[in-house]
Amino acid sequence: MEMQEQEAAVEAILFAMGDSVELERIAAAISCDLQTTKELLHRMMERYQRENRGIQILELENSYQMCTRKEMYEYLIRIASVPKKQVLTDTLLETLAIVAYKQPVTKTAIEKIRGVKCDHAVNKLIEYHLICEAGRLDAPGRPILFATTEEFLRCFGVSSLEELPDVNKEQIEEVQLK
Repeated sequence: MEMQEQEAAVEAILFAMGDSVELERIAAAISCDLQTTKELLHRMMERYQRENRGIQILELENSYQMCTRKEMYEYLIRIASVPKKQVLTDTLLETLAIVAYKQPVTKTAIEKIRGVKCDHAVNKLIEYHLICEAGRLDAPGRPILFATTEEFLRCFGVSSLEELPDVNKEQIEEVQLK
């Protein structure tokens, strides 16, 4: 393996692992002895520094780790502070619609309408802050009641639940029959 290929392999290893990797493991992966591998890593470290790259390789005792340079923090924080876009699958949208139109509603009622378990969907909607616990039903077992949140209103561009489109009784019964 030529030096350029070895460097590319080391970069790939350090990037993919994320955490520090022991010198012995790197050497074994690129089929080199410890001294040659250490020299290769130090050449790469010097080149990254000389070229003022956004990444660097740190030596941590007898391990190495690829990470961003601290001078890049202000750029990283701009990206890291942007919230991830949440994806609402058909299952999540279906569950959310049931909660929106039937609230406050129990998980059992949602499952009866959908015809399948909805633990994952309910948990995801809670994680996305689109629904929340709205109390407990005064019935045996005191099941949790779920309702939509202000975040739901924001996400769907409505100021109140009254602005949701009307659903006629036949459409609801049709959904329940499926």
